[in-house]
Amino acid sequence: MSATTQESPAAPTSAHTCDGCLDRRAVLVRAGLVTMGVAAAGVLAACGGGGSDASADAPAPGEPLAQVSDIPVGGALAATGADGKPIILLQPEAGTVTAVSAVCTHQGCTVAPDGKELKCPCHGSVFDLTGGNVSGPAPSPLPPVDVHVSDGAVLAGKA
Repeated sequence: MSATTQESPAAPTSAHTCDGCLDRRAVLVRAGLVTMGVAAAGVLAACGGGGSDASADAPAPGEPLAQVSDIPVGGALAATGADGKPIILLQPEAGTVTAVSAVCTHQGCTVAPDGKELKCPCHGSVFDLTGGNVSGPAPSPLPPVDVHVSDGAVLAGKA
């Protein structure tokens, strides 16, 4: 009887090399960095000013910001200032109207009236009806905005 031997296939004689190729780890790292960049851009856009032209929403010069009757006594009303920026009109007592910026002093989110408080939806800062800090991370009160009342209308600027 003769013994037969089976020969194994020959091993490749040259290895494939590619200077521009990425290994699996490099591909995963780069994909992770791209994903983090896209997510970070979305977060920044959410907390930022939105990039819209705020002056497009501004009332025309001399046009009322609101009517005093629209602002609840002991409450507040969100409005757009003459410069197109968000403001909050306040009527702590009947006939007395003041205003503060609606831009949170923490990271610039828009604060909104909520009953007898002004609340920032982004990080939980709370302000009273004078714009003063009540709680949260905001480092300072909401700055005042000059307004005056004429014939039942709230107008921008000092009287």
